[in-house]
Amino acid sequence: MEFLSELTGNRVFKAAIAGWFIAQILKTAIHMWFSRKFVAERLVGSGGMPSSHSATVCALATAAGIEYGGGSFQFAMAAIFAIVVMYDAMGVRRETGIQAKVLNEMMEMFIKMGKEMSVEDKLKEFVGHTPLQVIIGALLGIMVAVVIYL
Repeated sequence: MEFLSELTGNRVFKAAIAGWFIAQILKTAIHMWFSRKFVAERLVGSGGMPSSHSATVCALATAAGIEYGGGSFQFAMAAIFAIVVMYDAMGVRRETGIQAKVLNEMMEMFIKMGKEMSVEDKLKEFVGHTPLQVIIGALLGIMVAVVIYL
């Protein structure tokens, strides 16, 4: 029980969770605005604007920096972790989404040509982020941590 009490009082943890939660709500609202429909998967899914990965790790790094100082190993670890996560979101994960889109289009062409394929087997296209989505997510995460520490 002491662990849960300590965890819920941990402002670094709260900042990271709040960064993720706010980014997911914004991502869902933005997607709903542009598509004119509510997609529940956007509440927990990856990809889209803003990057919840970036918001989470930047809130974590900012909170660690505020809590422990810029020279601490906690901040160093969180900052390097943030850089790796954001780089991956714009690189490998983004390319995976682009490839999924191409493969899904190919599957649709094969179906139109009379090949038997299951449309339910479509690959997930929202997995990575554009640089803008990552930057906005990062700024959101930083702002969330700063507000938590005010």
